Parts: sequence; structure tokens; C-alpha cells
Amino acid sequence: MPLYAIIGTDHPGSLSNRLSVRPAHLARLDALKQEGRLVLAGPFPAVDAVDPGAAGFSGSLIVAEFESLDAARAWADADPYCAAGVYESVSVKPFKQVLP
Repeated sequence: MPLYAIIGTDHPGSLSNRLSVRPAHLARLDALKQEGRLVLAGPFPAVDAVDPGAAGFSGSLIVAEFESLDAARAWADADPYCAAGVYESVSVKPFKQVLP
């Protein structure tokens, strides 16, 4: 199955929304992981720190297997971060893993 990169860019000041829906967001990622389709996922800290504290995050990256670009977009559009207004925009692109 092909890989796709999902890049979400946060609205400024959306940390409280992000934290409130994080469990639902993580549950969807865990489902991809259980299906063996998740390559990697994580947020972009808004500052150069492992724990950005109140600075929060500037977005997220997910790389996973989907049947098609349309399927990846549909999955991304249904993310709780979209519904809660965390993401200002979401980009979905085909991804070719070279390393590792």
C-alpha cells in the first residue's frame, strides 16, 4: 500500500483545543498502528524544546499507508484536530520512503 504524508499546521493559540481532543486523535493513530499502517507520527514543537510547555505546537506530521490519496485525505479530514479547530490547514501528499 502506498505511503502518504499528512502535515497539519496549527492555528496560533490552539494548544488548549489540541490538548482537549488529543485522546481521540491518538486513538485514531493507534488504530493505524494496530493495522500495521503507521510509519511515524508526532507534533512539531513551536520552540526548540522536547517539551514546549505553553508555547505549544505548530503542527503535526503523520506518515501512514492508505489505499489512495483520496483515502488519505478523507482520513485526515476526519481527524479530531480538524473538527476542534486545532489545524489551520492540512496538506496530504504522496510519500516515498527511502531510508531507513
